[in-house]
Amino acid sequence: MTERRSAPVLLIVEDDRALSAMLTDLFTDEGYLADVAGDGQQGLHSALTGTYDAMIIDRGLPVMDGSDLVAVLRSRGVSTPALLLTARGSVADRVEGLDSGAQDYLVKPFEIPELLARVRALVRRPAGGSTLCAGGLCLDRITRTVSRGAAGDHEVELSEREMALLAALMSAPKRIFTRGQLLEIAFEGADTTGAVDTYVHYLRRKLGRGVVLTVHGTGYRLGPG
Repeated sequence: MTERRSAPVLLIVEDDRALSAMLTDLFTDEGYLADVAGDGQQGLHSALTGTYDAMIIDRGLPVMDGSDLVAVLRSRGVSTPALLLTARGSVADRVEGLDSGAQDYLVKPFEIPELLARVRALVRRPAGGSTLCAGGLCLDRITRTVSRGAAGDHEVELSEREMALLAALMSAPKRIFTRGQLLEIAFEGADTTGAVDTYVHYLRRKLGRGVVLTVHGTGYRLGPG
């Protein structure tokens, strides 16, 4: 982990060693400090334990897809701005990447000046706090309480896993998550997707059936406010 200094610090999560080395040299020459991770699991560990001004994450990573990595980080309270790099440039792919919680999305091959400009914009973004608001709900990930609307009326206390599941859904409110994705994001140590269904039931019992929508044949998404 790179120590915090006056220069902006980037986390580069890229499995292509040649591209990773190029990006590291590029940003070092531009005055940044850079840490590098070679797959999604390493990227997750670095982002959870380090302090960064922005993250540059490849979409097609080993171990964990880049958009899933961003969703995991958002569900765990990491608000560091993220740019996804990808070879997939369809509208659907861009929408999925942004819905995962990334702030920006750049298709390979890209122009270096554009990449630098986008990263400068990310570094200028203010950091977020512990409260996540979406779908008419506000979730405090420190106290594990959720309330409806800005007034914060009628706070409901959640368990750790209920909070993790709701945070994952709220971090990308338009995204449809498979049970497998939610298991990986919110249920560390669990080995069956039945845990996801159980905790969806618990959330609906505490917050109302409409809080989580079932997308038949696919999984779940956050309900409307």
